[in-house]
Amino acid sequence: MDLFLKLYQLVLKWAQHKFASWYLFLFSAAESIFFPIPVDAMLAPMALSQPKKAWRFAAIATIGSVGGAVIGYMLGSFFADTLVMPVIEWAGYQHHFDTVVSWFSEWGFWAILLAGFTPIPYKVFTVGAGVLNVAFLPFILGSIIGRSGRFFLVAGLMKWGGPAMEARLIKHIEWIGWGVLLLAVVWYLLRQLG
Repeated sequence: MDLFLKLYQLVLKWAQHKFASWYLFLFSAAESIFFPIPVDAMLAPMALSQPKKAWRFAAIATIGSVGGAVIGYMLGSFFADTLVMPVIEWAGYQHHFDTVVSWFSEWGFWAILLAGFTPIPYKVFTVGAGVLNVAFLPFILGSIIGRSGRFFLVAGLMKWGGPAMEARLIKHIEWIGWGVLLLAVVWYLLRQLG
């Protein structure tokens, strides 16, 4: 657990650097491919410390994340057997990957759209989409909508809520993610029944 604590502390340090916008872009891209810490860990402190730039930071995070999603998709598409699946198993993401496979099978486009809000690591969705050869344009569209929705929500909450909101967000991020997912599943089921 110390590894993730150190990575988290490093990300917080990057958020205060003069090149923080570039770090945010690279961090967002890396998180969509392999990096274990959610972008929120850098985006939230940046938006909190510079509220006038909150929307800019959310846009940078979105562009980086979608760019990384394309790379993750390509890795999954071209290196599924030789690289991706062994790494998924080694990293302990097999159960997440199995969930992603079932979501793509059942919900298609909506799975990637919702992926931006779930606690399942986004990299599993991007690489999984490539492994499963999900249609590329809907994948990109879902990534843009889902990731921008999440990042603009986080930036907005930090801009308007201040330090108290940051503490609440970090404390309840898992519940928020699962709550959004549950609402989406209920909405989907209601659509199927109606």
